[in-house]
Amino acid sequence: MTTLLLLRHGRTAANAGGVLAGWTPGVGLDEIGQAQAAAVAQRLRPLPVAALVSSPLQRCEETARAVLADRDGLALQLDDRFGECRYGDWTGRPLKELAKEPMWKVVQQHASAAVFPGPTGEGLADTQRRAVAAVRDWNARLGADAVWLACSHGDVIKAILADALGLHLDQFQRIVVDPSSISVVNYTETRPFVVRVNDTGGSVDALVPPKRRRGRRRSSEAVVGGGSGGPA
Repeated sequence: MTTLLLLRHGRTAANAGGVLAGWTPGVGLDEIGQAQAAAVAQRLRPLPVAALVSSPLQRCEETARAVLADRDGLALQLDDRFGECRYGDWTGRPLKELAKEPMWKVVQQHASAAVFPGPTGEGLADTQRRAVAAVRDWNARLGADAVWLACSHGDVIKAILADALGLHLDQFQRIVVDPSSISVVNYTETRPFVVRVNDTGGSVDALVPPKRRRGRRRSSEAVVGGGSGGPA
């Protein structure tokens, strides 16, 4: 069972101002975002993270480096596939202005058909495809007992969670992923289990995988009735 921690970057001035930053360079964390990154780094400290992977965009790299601090022997690895959706001509524009565009309703209600305008625009389905492929590549590379973290963006994380939940991409707008929140997915041989979504506080001790008994595989079966939860 590979455990993936999906961390959204902390808040930026673009987030606070309602601007779609996309791949705009130089968008870093604001003061609140820096405090959020420091807080989530402290929360995640008990977890044995085998790899820390990030979108190459500044706001994610700053958040990921806060988590990386004091973790000797661990290096930050950048992967473009966890980068923000390429919003094309929508990049840098206010959301209140974009909400008047005809394609806004497509993004909201039929995301799988949404392709952002302009020569650099990407389809949300393509964003999901590359992000899920990255997750599966890293899972295979790190192995079945690893806990690893990917720092990415709201729409990218929502697309990964929709895949893990077995939801059509058209339903991904039902998922909320706040700045500096963590979402957690356990990947087994036959199915993923979504453990947390949009978690912004509290202990993460229950996410530490139990020691596996020699010769026994981790189960891919769901617990009927819901189970007892993590350790008290």
